[in-house]
Amino acid sequence: MIEIAGQSYAWNDPLVLIPAAIIGAVFLLLIMAVRAAGRSAQMAEPLSRQMGALGQRVQMLSDGQQQLAGGLTHVSEAQAASQANMLQLMEQRLQAVQQQMNQNLHGSAQRTANSLGELQNRLKTIDKAQANIEKLSGDVLSLQDILSNKQTRGAFGEIQLNDIVSKALPSDSYTLQATLSNGKRADCLIHLPNPPGPIVVDSKFPLEAYEALRNASTKPELEAAARMMRSSVKAHIKAISEKYIIEGETADGALMFLPSEAVYAELHANFPEVVRDGFAARVWIVSPTTCMATLNTMRAVLKDARMREQAGAIRKELGLLYGDVGRLGTRVENLDRHFGQAQKDLAEIKVSAEKAGRRAKRLDNFDFEEVAPEVEVVSEPSLVSAVKSTVQK
Repeated sequence: MIEIAGQSYAWNDPLVLIPAAIIGAVFLLLIMAVRAAGRSAQMAEPLSRQMGALGQRVQMLSDGQQQLAGGLTHVSEAQAASQANMLQLMEQRLQAVQQQMNQNLHGSAQRTANSLGELQNRLKTIDKAQANIEKLSGDVLSLQDILSNKQTRGAFGEIQLNDIVSKALPSDSYTLQATLSNGKRADCLIHLPNPPGPIVVDSKFPLEAYEALRNASTKPELEAAARMMRSSVKAHIKAISEKYIIEGETADGALMFLPSEAVYAELHANFPEVVRDGFAARVWIVSPTTCMATLNTMRAVLKDARMREQAGAIRKELGLLYGDVGRLGTRVENLDRHFGQAQKDLAEIKVSAEKAGRRAKRLDNFDFEEVAPEVEVVSEPSLVSAVKSTVQK
């Protein structure tokens, strides 16, 4: 019998047998499991050692991984710091480069602007020069048109001669386009005194002969042009000598005015015999430069002649001036004498006034003591007369 929870059961009772069988089976299974566990433990011991070794290796691997992670972190931080420094340095360099580029660009822009300004000024200058060149070209063409015609060429020489004469001489010392007694009209007649007398200046311009001489390219052409130049100038010399040198009316010579320095230089350089022919005919060839010098010499002659003409009037004026100076000296002496007399009268008046002042002072102080005799007594009539004399003067 067995008692369970206050109740009794038989050993053969199914309620007892079944739990007992179950407990027995469990115990048997437990024993078998323990035995199996023992065998498993024996079998698992190498595996456990391997697992332990593996765990140690895993731990070592973990430690290495941690060290590697730390190293990587350090490397990463160092790399980040290096990148930051590099970025900062690159930013600084970029800023410096940008600043330098800005300065260079600004300088380049300023230089470009200055260059453009200078270029613009030069273009303006070139435009002005071009306009002047165009104007000069037009003037040259006009001058060529003028010089191509003999009549207009003669007018050109006359105008140039008139300009030179008007600048060198007084307006009343010459006459333009003067008509002589023989009916010939001279370009300019200068009124010089006798001797030498009035002298004629006539303008001539042998341009065709000179151009032929300049344009000659062969010896025959050069010889032909030289003959033309000689004959042309000699013809002008002869015409001036016959027309403008009149005995008793004009000077015994005349001037031939060449309005071109080049023609004048060509004559004196390569045609000296023509110049000598002019001297022989008493016709002197002048250019604008030498004509101005000659006219200045004539101006001095005119000035000297006018001084001689006015010598009598000058002497008369000097006599009148001498008389005026004498009268002025006399009047100065009289004025000095009057001033001396007035100064003397004023001194006497001053003495009288001082004496009268002293007397008035004594009377004011009631000083009735005996009055000492004065050194000099001036009567009242004499004082009055002195004052009147001073006032009248």
